[in-house]
Amino acid sequence: MSAAHSAPATGVVNNFEDLRSLVGQGAVTTVALAAPDLQGRLKGKRYDADYFLDHVTTNGASVCGYVFATDWDMRALDGFEIASFDTGYGDLGLRPDARAFHQLAWQPGTILVFADAVAADGQLLDVAPRRVLARQLGLLAARGIKVQTGLEAEFVLYRGSYESAARTGFQRLRPLAQHSLDYALDHPPLTAQFLDQLQRVLAETGLPIEAIKSEGAPGQVEFTFPPGDPLYCADRHLLLKQAARSVGHDLGVAPTFMAAPVTGIGSGLHIHLSLHHDEQPLFADTDGHTSQAARQVIGGLLDALPDLAPLWAPTVNSYKRFVPGTFAPLTYSWGSDNRTCALRLAGHGRHRRIEIRLPGADANPYLALTAVLAAAQHGLDHQHRPPHPVIGNAYDTDSPNADIPRSLQVAISHWRTSPVPERLLTKTVADHYAVAAAHELHSHEPIVTSEDLRRGFSQA
Repeated sequence: MSAAHSAPATGVVNNFEDLRSLVGQGAVTTVALAAPDLQGRLKGKRYDADYFLDHVTTNGASVCGYVFATDWDMRALDGFEIASFDTGYGDLGLRPDARAFHQLAWQPGTILVFADAVAADGQLLDVAPRRVLARQLGLLAARGIKVQTGLEAEFVLYRGSYESAARTGFQRLRPLAQHSLDYALDHPPLTAQFLDQLQRVLAETGLPIEAIKSEGAPGQVEFTFPPGDPLYCADRHLLLKQAARSVGHDLGVAPTFMAAPVTGIGSGLHIHLSLHHDEQPLFADTDGHTSQAARQVIGGLLDALPDLAPLWAPTVNSYKRFVPGTFAPLTYSWGSDNRTCALRLAGHGRHRRIEIRLPGADANPYLALTAVLAAAQHGLDHQHRPPHPVIGNAYDTDSPNADIPRSLQVAISHWRTSPVPERLLTKTVADHYAVAAAHELHSHEPIVTSEDLRRGFSQA
């Protein structure tokens, strides 16, 4: 099974015996067994609850291996070692995680159980996103380091449904707000109804939020959960996305987690990181000075994240956030409470933490967290010393650090030519995600976009 994680008790289901009791009472009829795919979506099967208890809890389940070797369109793609036309697209196992139950308030009578993918030899699948993150946590745990992370999830709310948006070619999208409502508390009625209902179903599922705020773009909102174990935080983020879509469907609202749904708008998945050793926070500042561990981790993040970009910016759309006029950082830099930097040192005293502002809203949270933790360990291992922090506007500062890859093509080149991915993630993982990134890039090459037509239809 995956590394242990400290999910808070829902008060309803914490193990298989609790589930059996609820099934016996008729309160639960369906179990959804779910595993995150490469894109960070929940994939799996729905089971009759009695069948799940009698068979799946002991024997596990199976799923076609291409679930962990495909793209956003669920196409069967070649080049992956675990699933391809050459291998015949055989099955992989799914092993329920007995510590990851969620009774879904937006699907009455349904329990969702997270699962870990299992290879044919009975071992956990090395390239599965949940396993990739669990491995990094295990490496840190071996050093006596406990990790806490918090995720800030930004997304944009549009009127209508996904189907109605598709019928218009996604061209005439209408956000729920006409202008910026950043930090507003007087939301339009439909926005307020969506936020209230989503907050309620999350709380009833045992996932109370920490805060909700309107963001700077029309219709954009941000949900923040309390910090916790990274694996649990990633699980929780996927449940947020599923709940948001379900609530949106009921209200005629289409939430999108695209990193750049329209030109000039960027939605992020910011990661707040803190490390602890013997219950002591390693980033705590002393007399106003940044701790040695915090400086080493910042140095590692600045040094390694460029070479790990396909993990935290996995799509062509991700890079469209990095345009002038947005809050997306243009260079790798760090500063104290400075939101113009890629890395923001936030909080005070024992609550000091590093905010990584790079990943877009479309990032797979397991992989983005993996990149951050791998780079953090890289900094600790090599005792990296970061440059001086940026004071003032980082956009106007010549950063001594590498620029952010401005395209997925550049990011793939970094990934393939640098020794960092293989050294920090293993060769198996590095090869697998290089293939995934290449397929994402190639899927865009033959497409004629509306911008191509605008610029060339009458002028060419």
